[in-house]
Amino acid sequence: MKKEVHLIENFVSWQGEGIDSGQAMIILRFKTCNLKCPWCDTSVKMRISSEAPYLLSDLQTNMSQKRAGIMITGGEPTVPKHIDEALMLLNELDYPIANVESNGFNLERLLKETDPSKNVHFMYSPKIFSTKDLKEALLKTKEFLKDDRVFIKLVYENRPEIIDYLEKVSEQLTLEMGRKVWLMPEGTTRPDLIRNSSDVFDACEKYKINFSSRNHIIFGFV
Repeated sequence: MKKEVHLIENFVSWQGEGIDSGQAMIILRFKTCNLKCPWCDTSVKMRISSEAPYLLSDLQTNMSQKRAGIMITGGEPTVPKHIDEALMLLNELDYPIANVESNGFNLERLLKETDPSKNVHFMYSPKIFSTKDLKEALLKTKEFLKDDRVFIKLVYENRPEIIDYLEKVSEQLTLEMGRKVWLMPEGTTRPDLIRNSSDVFDACEKYKINFSSRNHIIFGFV
């Protein structure tokens, strides 16, 4: 039986955020998410798009022809509906690099079961809207920072929970660990991102971490 995964998007583009920004990627988007973030830039897409099956062999051919890596996103790749297919993509495809975008729901299992010889960058993007979220994000961040494959990527908002998170995380950061944390402006349009970037640059300077633009929105290539 031919192996396949079920996605709502499969197209060639570039990584728009974080450490691998600008690299050619095949964007592989799962449909389901465990959260409903108010500023999500894909919520409508996830709601109205239908899943379709894609053969791993076809994905491999496309990747080889385009000389691209893969970016696995959603939705949330680690929810029960998607995690086995996410692991199949990571462990069975032959790629130069892979990115995984995750809110951390079950990222621990993905890290544990992904072949360590694979070149994968896992992007943990905590979603912090409450004291409970903050406590969980701090615990997960402490563990994920120990793994060289994991990077922290956070949408910045001037809210007490976000400020508290950054204050506490910055206390843990060594010079080397600082390169693993990225802040991004909030916004789903180019004007929003540009308007909100000033505060993010200030926060990056204060906490000695990295600024990430969101090039796919600024330049409109996704």
